[in-house]
Order: sequence, then C-alpha cells, then structure tokens
Amino acid sequence: MRMFSFGIRHLQLLLVVTVSGSLLTSPPAVVAGDVVLSRVDRRVDLTSHVVRTTSTLTVKNEGGGPVSNILLAFPEHEAKNIGYLSLLHIKGVGRTQGPSVNLPFQLVNPEGAPPALTFYSVSLPKELSDEETITLETLAVFTHVLKPFPEEITQDKYQLVLFQENSYFFSPYAVKTQTLSIKLPDARIESYTKLESTKLHGSEIKYGPYQDVASFSYSPIYIHFENNHPFAIAERLVREIEISHWGNVQITEHYNIIHAGAHLKGEFSRLDFQSSPHTKGASAFNRLIAKLPPRAHSVYYRDEIGNISTSNLRSDLKKTELEIEPRYPMLGGWRTAFTIGYGLPLKDFLFEAGEKRFLNISFGSPVYELVIDDLIVKVVLPEGSSEISASVPFPVNQWHEKKLSHLDIAGRPVVVLEKEKAIPEHNQHFQIYYKFENLSLLREPLMLVFGFFVLFVACVVYMHADITISKSSASYLAKLQWDEVQTAVQQLQSIINHCLAVLDKLEASLQDLSRSGNVQASKATRKSADVLLKDLFKDFKPLLLSLQTSPQAAQLLPKVEELVTKVRDLHERMLSKHTIVVDSYERKVGWREIENRIAPHQQRITVLRQEIDYLLEFVDEI
Repeated sequence: MRMFSFGIRHLQLLLVVTVSGSLLTSPPAVVAGDVVLSRVDRRVDLTSHVVRTTSTLTVKNEGGGPVSNILLAFPEHEAKNIGYLSLLHIKGVGRTQGPSVNLPFQLVNPEGAPPALTFYSVSLPKELSDEETITLETLAVFTHVLKPFPEEITQDKYQLVLFQENSYFFSPYAVKTQTLSIKLPDARIESYTKLESTKLHGSEIKYGPYQDVASFSYSPIYIHFENNHPFAIAERLVREIEISHWGNVQITEHYNIIHAGAHLKGEFSRLDFQSSPHTKGASAFNRLIAKLPPRAHSVYYRDEIGNISTSNLRSDLKKTELEIEPRYPMLGGWRTAFTIGYGLPLKDFLFEAGEKRFLNISFGSPVYELVIDDLIVKVVLPEGSSEISASVPFPVNQWHEKKLSHLDIAGRPVVVLEKEKAIPEHNQHFQIYYKFENLSLLREPLMLVFGFFVLFVACVVYMHADITISKSSASYLAKLQWDEVQTAVQQLQSIINHCLAVLDKLEASLQDLSRSGNVQASKATRKSADVLLKDLFKDFKPLLLSLQTSPQAAQLLPKVEELVTKVRDLHERMLSKHTIVVDSYERKVGWREIENRIAPHQQRITVLRQEIDYLLEFVDEI
C-alpha cells in the first residue's frame, strides 16, 4: 500500500510540474473591456469513460464599452481531448426561464496568447452593454481523459482510474464566485485532493464556493476512484448509408473496437468469469447496446468468421434495440471487429425541398456511450444524382467518391464525411441534398428488359441458323481424312493386339509341353497359330495402303510401318523358337541344351516385345 500511495503522489507531483510550467506564466493581455464572471457553477460527470463538464456562467460587463463576444480558454492537455463543445444562451431564471439558444463560436488565436492555451471566441446574441449581465451554459465533452492507474490489473481486480482537473474555472476573466461538483460512478474512492471548502457526499465531491479568483488561476486536483464502466473505443468505424429509391435505406456499419481500460495482467479464466462476472472480470464487458430507428428491419450481426447468433433484438413503436454480444468477453487491451447492418423505410428519411431531395438521418453510431477515434460516414446516392451538397451541424472533413454496383454504368456518387473523436453528442441529424430525375428510376428495369430481349433474340438466331461447316471446305475435308486415318490406325492396333495374343498362346504351349510332354499337341498349336497369323497379316495390306495415300498420315505412317515390320519379325522368331524346342524335346535333348539353342531367339524376342510396346504407346498418343 505504501508503494502504491507513493506512486500516486509521484504522478501527481509530475503532473503539477508539467501543467504549471506551461500555465503559471504572466496572464496574457487577450481580453478587451471590463468583463467579469460574477458566478460560475461547474458540474463534472465521471460516471462513464466519457467526461462531461457542464458550466453555467453569469457574464457581466462592468464598463469600458459594449462587448459582442467573449473568450473561452482551455489548457493544452484538455484542448487536445475535446470531443464536443456547445454553448447556450439561457433566457430567464427558474420558472421564467425561456428556450435556450445555441451560440456560434470559432477557434481563435489572440495576440500575445501562449501556445499552451486554446481559445474559442463566442458570439453573444446581442451586444452586452455596461452593467448588463447574460447567462451562458457550456458543455465540454472530453475523451481519453480518464487514465487507468494502475495500467495493468489481474482478472480479479477492480479498475481504478485517475482524473485531473482544475479546482478553479480556467478563464481569461476574473471570477467572483464559483463552485465545482464532481459526480462519480459510486462512493468507492481511493483518494482525492482535499482543499479548503471540500465536501464528500456519497459519490459526489464538491469544491467551493471560492470568492474573487483571478484570471488564469490554476489549482490542480486529482481523484483516484473505481470505474468499471466499459471503456469501449472504436478505433475506426465506417458507416455506409445506401439510398435506393425503390423504398429502402440500407445501413452497414463496420466496427473495430478496443477495450481502452486497464490491460489484463496474467491469464484469463473463462470459468471464473462465468461463475463470478462481477468480481472475476468486473471491468470487462460482454455486450453493447445499439439503439436503432423504430422501423429497422433485416438486422444482421456478423464478423469475419460468419454470423454471430449471440445477439438479441427488441423493438416497439418508439425504438429498435439491438443487444450485441461479442464472441468473447472484452477485457482491457482486447480487440474485436464486427459488422452490423439493417434496412430502414425510405419514406421516413427522404424528403423533398423544391426541386431537390434530401436525406435526413443521424450521423453517429447507435451504440450507447461509444467513443469513435475515426468515424467515416459514406452516403451512397442513386446513379444519376447531381448538385450534391451536405449540411452537417458540426465541422467534418468531406470529399466525394464513386461506387460501382450491379447494373451501374458510370457509378453511384458517394459523399464521404469524416469526423475524429466522435461521441454520442455527435449523433445528430444531418442532411444530404441532391437532384434526381424520376425517369432515372426506369434505367435499371429497362436495362434488364433490353438484356433479356437480346438474350432471347440470340437464342432464336442460334436455333434457326445453320452453323455447320461446309462439306466442300478444306477444313471439313481435312477433318474427314483425319477421321479415316484414326479408323485405320485403330483397326491396325486391334489386329496387332490379336497377333500378340496368338503369340502368347504359342508361348504357353511350350510351357504345357514341359509339363505334359505332349509333342503332338504342341505341333498342332503351332500349325493353327501359323495359319491364323498369316490370315491376320493379309489384313495389314489394305490398311497400310490407305495410310500411304492419305496426307494426314504423313507423320504417323513411318511408325506404323515399323510397328508392322516388327510384329512380322516377332512372328518368325516365335515360330523358330517353337520349332527348335519341340524338335529337340522329340529327340530327347536335355532342357539345358534346349535353352542354349533358343537363347539367341529369346533375346531377340524380348527386344522386339519392348519395341512393339513402345510403338503402340506412341501411336496411341498421336
């Protein structure tokens, strides 16, 4: 505990030195007129990971001429994290309070202002005369301000965060009376800065009132407290809104989300998380709530793997609520990516204004309390749209693209709007104006009709056209000649295979002779084989003649003639071998002597069989 307390004090000291070094210089002379803030009431909401500061300012002109605008100042460490800023003019007090009016403001750089300060100039609804007062209300929303401390925790620890604030309202004007109220998620507070007039009431810390505070006063306070709210940050969100004049607005949203809280230290146990999710993973979140428009339909939720079934959809006449559950609980530092999509009725969001149409739809994400570092909204208009313009209630980056889809010719125009540090307050309606001729709606149906018509005509032409090759053409004659060559070669192969089968039968008769000693049977087999082979050889002549007269067989003919010659040679060798064996066996010659006599013939027979097999394979390939 001592080491932890030392870490807090050390961090606070470092922040004080850093911030004070940039702010505690002589106040710059950036204010014109004798303007003071007679009262400032600030309320800071820390119940989520988005910090919202609401300030009620009573501005008084104490003389020196009329004032038409005032300045708001922010230190550098606050200005870089501002996600949203609004200013209202409050008319009346209490029951007589009238409607509030939004005041315009712009970023300015007053002469002599230090670079560590950021100034906004607020235009008042009317000039403030001497001794006149006006009541303003400002809302400043900050992102990435709550810092996890410690930065890593185990699964069974609660998440603690550190918040830094100025106990005084940082302003270029003197403040006569001011108060500060800080609302926390609950009463579990590790430590907080105690100053004069500091009170703790449950989960709320109050500072002040403080009297007669000079301009640019700075007195840092630090609050170290427990905050297990889901620190859901979308590093990038691409939101595509596609308009179809056939009655639908299709919205597709691609999320890349990270849990920006304290990172998980050590291993994660799903068993512990499921048995005690409030203690064994209190800072994790396993669901997000998206509030969709009332008549949303065809809702889906998927990621790269496929559809995710762990989601619930509830709808009524006022809203449609989608409960999104990731595939795994999100702990600090963990990431996930998914896509949700849904359709909306066109008539609820598309309207006409004179000759133009305009889309009126919300800008930000429907997911509750989601901070988006980079939000890109793409509005895909129908092909043929022209005179396109966008009206957004806050500054955005804007450019145009093209998107090609089915039945498109030139592509659909796309209006791209980009906003950094988008928060729920940016989920306001914006408008896209464009011109679109009603006749353009007939383009795609006519293209389909024309396409089917062309296909039908092509089928009719194909069925009635004679596309056969002319019988007098050279290509047709060459095809006929090649067919004749193939037929002749196939017949030759059949005859050769028959001859080889007869020779195999002749070889088998010699094996029967060695077993039975029946010489007469062997002679009869040789005689019948010789007669059959001579008849087969007679069939070679007309086939070879047809190949010799065909120009298509020029490449094939030499190999075929060689094949026939070797078959004839094999026939003669087999007959000679058979005669020698039978005659020698009849004269009672021993088998060893017989083998010596037929050895030359056997060697030649083996070579011939290999050559014949090779030539047959060659002819088959051709």
